Amino acid sequence: MFVVATFDYSFYLELAITDLEKRGIPRENIGGIPLDKRVEERKTLDSIHRADGFSAFDGAAVLGTIFMLLGAIYGFILSWGPIIWGLIGLFTGALLGFVLDNSFSKLHHSKGKKKTGEKSSEIVILLKCEEQHYEMVKKILWDNQALGVGVFKINDLISVN
Repeated sequence: MFVVATFDYSFYLELAITDLEKRGIPRENIGGIPLDKRVEERKTLDSIHRADGFSAFDGAAVLGTIFMLLGAIYGFILSWGPIIWGLIGLFTGALLGFVLDNSFSKLHHSKGKKKTGEKSSEIVILLKCEEQHYEMVKKILWDNQALGVGVFKINDLISVN
């Protein structure tokens, strides 16, 4: 059977491999693959086919609505009237919301980077072990902060003819 686990590259990965070797899993049955991280900057605008989960227009819509409402309310007191002040509030709030949303998303993305500007990579570990060792291997991987653990057996693979 094969056990697959993902780790952030850290000393916990080294500890897990060392612990597995001490408990009888040969080094030849342990393989690791480092995954490359995206190095290009995220796009500001999403398309219908591709989105990254961060919307640049949520803050603009919320602040635009709030400022428009305040502009329309106080426009009855001010000289240009509620319609003009509502439109001024809409555009001002939308612009402010877009700038704040964009700033916070850049700040959020930069927190995942190291001090040198590089992102830490993930490592996928592939282990070959006997079925009776699976629980022990899984416990070792989870104890050493694996991000995910999966298993598949050779008989579970479907051959396509």
